[in-house]
Amino acid sequence: MGHGIAQVAAMAGYETRLFDVMPEALAAGLGKIESNLAKGIQRGKVEPDQMKRALDALSTTDDLAQAADGVSIVIEAVPEKLALKQTLLCACADAAEEGALLASNTSSLSISRIAEMVGQPDRVVGMHFFNPVHIMALVEIVRGKESSAEAIERTRDLAERMGKTPIVVADSPGFASSRLGVAIGLEAIRMVEEGVASAEDIDTAMTLGYRHPMGPLKLGDLVGLDVRLDIARYLFAELNSPRFEPPVLLVRMVEEGKLGQKSGQGFYRWDDV
Repeated sequence: MGHGIAQVAAMAGYETRLFDVMPEALAAGLGKIESNLAKGIQRGKVEPDQMKRALDALSTTDDLAQAADGVSIVIEAVPEKLALKQTLLCACADAAEEGALLASNTSSLSISRIAEMVGQPDRVVGMHFFNPVHIMALVEIVRGKESSAEAIERTRDLAERMGKTPIVVADSPGFASSRLGVAIGLEAIRMVEEGVASAEDIDTAMTLGYRHPMGPLKLGDLVGLDVRLDIARYLFAELNSPRFEPPVLLVRMVEEGKLGQKSGQGFYRWDDV
């Protein structure tokens, strides 16, 4: 989701540095941003000068120290691995300006635990965006045990400047959105597993019957079924609730490399990947 966050930051007028350890991932991310903006122009949602200003504000680097050097805001969007997020934010904290806001785009991990390893944990917050970032309006701000009121307000202002609607939630496993969304998604997978209905029909039930913009199985493909599995395992361990136990079908699909859109195959075929 990093490229989407970088896009909305650049469009909001921030000088934005997009970082990844893999140069090919950086090139792909920048290409997606350019494509998103071009589609926005075609649909009348973006003006050509907005696209130019956003791209002018954006740079890429595979050097983390260079990416974080002197910045006032860091937003990480690495995979849902606690140690990885802690290591990354510690490195960013050392390179960024003193008192820089450190935000994690985690969808389920404890902000308080992420902050334990970071100097000045009061400046660490959760900033959970939704996919696709340039379209989805919600940002879930997560208040960790040490998060200061100032950090929460800075994050709220940042989200609003990006054109998002923020909500503030406590640091509870899965927060508000993931806890609800994952519960629905896992139940939908169990229904496929049990032969209740096809993935397409289950998704249609939710889009037409409950006005969800996207069905839970297609959403799982978009997010990544490996990410869904990591979150389910975390919530199952933290909440000790059978409703978050990963379905056998989900585990098998991930083992087979059927990860959704990014692999070209999940509950749907993604032929354009």
